[in-house]
Amino acid sequence: MAFTVPAPRVPLDGPLAQWYERELGWAVSAGPPVQLLTGLRFDVLELPATAGSALLKRYERTGPVALVGHRMRLLVAAGSADELPGLLDWLEWGGVGLDLTAVGAGGRITAPLPPGWAGSRGAAVWLRPPEPGCEVEARLPSFTGFTQCGGAGEKGASQGPETLPGGRAAGLSLVRLVAAAATECHRARLFHAKSPGGAGNAGTQPFCFS
Repeated sequence: MAFTVPAPRVPLDGPLAQWYERELGWAVSAGPPVQLLTGLRFDVLELPATAGSALLKRYERTGPVALVGHRMRLLVAAGSADELPGLLDWLEWGGVGLDLTAVGAGGRITAPLPPGWAGSRGAAVWLRPPEPGCEVEARLPSFTGFTQCGGAGEKGASQGPETLPGGRAAGLSLVRLVAAAATECHRARLFHAKSPGGAGNAGTQPFCFS
């Protein structure tokens, strides 16, 4: 009787792919560049970096956030990308050119360099990196807004995150995040429309992070 021995799994090339697989358990696609598969463990909200910078100043904890060029990417719960169009309609932002998009099932994003890793100028980097050892999904903005690893309060709030049964804390909900992101995208759009050069400079204005 013959036995068929399964072919060994071919490891993805490069330490970057291996870091994501080993440290976070995330699915990756070999590069170059190495890419993270979305829709499995997380989805991604993408918006202009100028709008994202203003958003991060309002919220101390949003879940992991990456920057690539002049685009910011915020990790959110898997399935959120499918909800974005309806959520924007419900928030009365439907039909407005916000430059706020989402990447979900079947998508991928360039893998940012982990903290402390050197890379070329313009490479994708983490502004708020994922934390190995704490299940990332538990911290992502979602409709439930619950997290196992800490709350996500807005700066200047008079109270801290609400403690829920089992020691959980109420985190930043997807609704609040999308509402704030839409507002900042709209403000950035109006600002760039009024600035010299008009909308053509929308993706090249300077920005800073605190």
